Amino acid sequence: MATWLLIIIYLAFISLGLPDSLLGSAWPLMQQDIGAPLSAAGILSMVIAAGTIVSSLASGWIIKRFGTGKVTLVSCCMTAAALLGFSFVHSIAWLALLAIPLGLGGGAVDAALNHYVAENYEAHHMNWLHAFWGIGATGGPIILSYYIARLNSWRPGYLTVSIIQFCIAAVLLATLPLWDQVAKQRKLMRASGQVSTGDDISSAINNNGSIIKNKGVIYTLIAFLFYCGVESTVGLWGASYLVGTHNIAPKTAAAWVSLYFGGITVGRIISGFITMKFDNRHIILWGQVIAIAGAVILLLPAPPAVYMMAFGLIGLGLAPIYPGLIHETPARFGSENSAKLIGYQMAVAYTGTTLLPPIFGFIAAKTAVTIFPFFVLAYLLIMLASTEIVNASLKIK
Repeated sequence: MATWLLIIIYLAFISLGLPDSLLGSAWPLMQQDIGAPLSAAGILSMVIAAGTIVSSLASGWIIKRFGTGKVTLVSCCMTAAALLGFSFVHSIAWLALLAIPLGLGGGAVDAALNHYVAENYEAHHMNWLHAFWGIGATGGPIILSYYIARLNSWRPGYLTVSIIQFCIAAVLLATLPLWDQVAKQRKLMRASGQVSTGDDISSAINNNGSIIKNKGVIYTLIAFLFYCGVESTVGLWGASYLVGTHNIAPKTAAAWVSLYFGGITVGRIISGFITMKFDNRHIILWGQVIAIAGAVILLLPAPPAVYMMAFGLIGLGLAPIYPGLIHETPARFGSENSAKLIGYQMAVAYTGTTLLPPIFGFIAAKTAVTIFPFFVLAYLLIMLASTEIVNASLKIK
């Protein structure tokens, strides 16, 4: 039963990744089709991000009130309906309106599924869960490019992804009773010592006050802010850095940056196996060291091929950090706090994704894109310092 539900959760996370990369891929045609200015994509992106932040902050209460299964089902229906609307409307105003449920649905399902897996499954499943998000994020542009090549239209791509989302929603509806059954089963197994989601240190948690006041929570949120900041900054500006600083052809630069995303996806698959032998604390630390090594290589005078390796290293190093930190949340801060705190973590993560790349872009425009490696290294070092402060405050070895 737990295995079947896990497969459904993986499918749901593929569906979560599918829409995330559609807008950027569709925008060149979408902009012409609806007669919008180039900058309107930024507005749509910010509306979606705002929706994810709001729903992530509210997810703790929502999950407690309705349960993970229902939240996931409704969220999937919201994103499916929003994508369906995208495929039909002809104005930027309607797209902005539909971006609201798209963001709200995406943020709620992200927080709900992360919380459920952290509570009920082992660490390797969390890594593989986020690898499946990568499959979805990769599949979205592939579906879109197929219809653009065949029909010179972005609309069938959005329609197809919407249909996929509705199909997954139908599966979620049919299996809705499984969520509570598996959660109760895993709770009994944890109580009897048959399974564990991590090193239980939650006795150090103060549950009488605000969760933010607990030891290590603030620094955990800082780690999420800078993790997502560096992940999105490298993805958004990496090719510009290679072209502007090292005179690498745009096509080659794009291919090299794809190694970065490939490193994240493959790294999470590998990390899932590594977590069977080593604990999250050490895997997160090793990942940070590998990513920092990649950033340092970008600072060195070297042949162009070395920079290709650097991007791959950064992606490989980042791979286990995000799922590892989420999976440790119930053990570090208490199961009773995890739903709310994971919602906060998702909100802060989306904030990092939304704000830190534009901050770099603004400063680079005033100076030069050559500062890219320094920003990447600074973000990584702040994240490392934050996670180590959490470990020290909670006495994690």
